Amino acid sequence: MIGASEIDPRVPRGQKLQLESTTVPLWMRRILLAAAAYNLIWGAFAILSPLTIFRMAGFNPLPGTELWQCIGMIVGVYGIGYGIAALDPVCHWPIVLVGLLGKICGPIGFIGAVSSGRFPAVMGWTILTNDLIWWVPFSLILWKAAQVHIDR
Repeated sequence: MIGASEIDPRVPRGQKLQLESTTVPLWMRRILLAAAAYNLIWGAFAILSPLTIFRMAGFNPLPGTELWQCIGMIVGVYGIGYGIAALDPVCHWPIVLVGLLGKICGPIGFIGAVSSGRFPAVMGWTILTNDLIWWVPFSLILWKAAQVHIDR
């Protein structure tokens, strides 16, 4: 077992480290729970019915639905992470940061694929619902976490 003095050298040897509790606005937890539910549902849908989204967009899917199912698995795993982060968004800020980075990189990759003609622009609605709508709330959660950790 690691002693508190090994985590924080300012804590005298043998004493327990006591973390301050932080009040987190309820909306942060709700946003992360909504993101968890959305990602789990979307991921499961992509895994179980990988061609449906392409057909809805009137686009012939790329060969190899396994790639789309793999993306669904990644999205679902993010959902598990968001569920964990919802327990304490300030403590679990790294999960939110990784999620936001993915939600920034997704649209960048999408723009590249559309620009090169490898992917249809009509699939852009997935970028709106999977990525763009989460930028502001995730950024605000990270801002709150930064404020709390700077104050400690």
